[in-house]
Amino acid sequence: MYDVHLEIFEGPLDLLLYLIRKNDLNIYDIPISQITAEYLEYIELMKELNLDIASEFLVMAATLMHIKSRMLLPSPPSEEEEGPDPRAELVAKLLEYQKYKLAGEFLSKRELNEQGVYYRSGPVFSEEEFTIEASIFDLIESFRKAIKELPEEVKDIVYEEIPVEKKIRQILDFLTQAKTDRFNRKFVNFSDLLKTEKTRLGMIVLFLALLELIRLKQVIARQSKLFGEIRIYLL
Repeated sequence: MYDVHLEIFEGPLDLLLYLIRKNDLNIYDIPISQITAEYLEYIELMKELNLDIASEFLVMAATLMHIKSRMLLPSPPSEEEEGPDPRAELVAKLLEYQKYKLAGEFLSKRELNEQGVYYRSGPVFSEEEFTIEASIFDLIESFRKAIKELPEEVKDIVYEEIPVEKKIRQILDFLTQAKTDRFNRKFVNFSDLLKTEKTRLGMIVLFLALLELIRLKQVIARQSKLFGEIRIYLL
């Protein structure tokens, strides 16, 4: 199986923040059972995709399980009213990380908008032109949804040798054809790419091929809004 080692890979705090945003949760009152279950589901899917999972992801999984177990245990009578919240340390880390992450995203957008452009006032973008870069977790979430929509009889992997290079060529051809057809599309939807595959293994290899193209900076994955449809552009 093809091993993927990504420079674009984000860390466990990124995944937690992604899940909190996706589920519209209160960061100060995280439903730890729900977050732990979803976090572990993502970890299992990342393993199946053969992504290089850093040890920090497993440490965070253990931390979540520990917090969950502490919250399930009955508190001593003396701590029932004002006992420490087992989630407090995790929430503090998330808030601090989120602060620097938002600052980094703001500076990245400014750099992208102003790169090679000279103007006195800020440019005005239409809703169609305004896009944000999709994260690795956005791609995994889109892949997860597509896998769940597969008929039951094709969800299990049947061994077949599918070269990643073949899927890379397939993606590039799909994007090139989109630009040259009568609609002259600048992008293709990631979900449409996944629909070209009829087997779970084929979808997995296509996903890995797309990550490799992103790493090589031949394509870019973007969204028109947070958690929106993922668009794939040729660079």
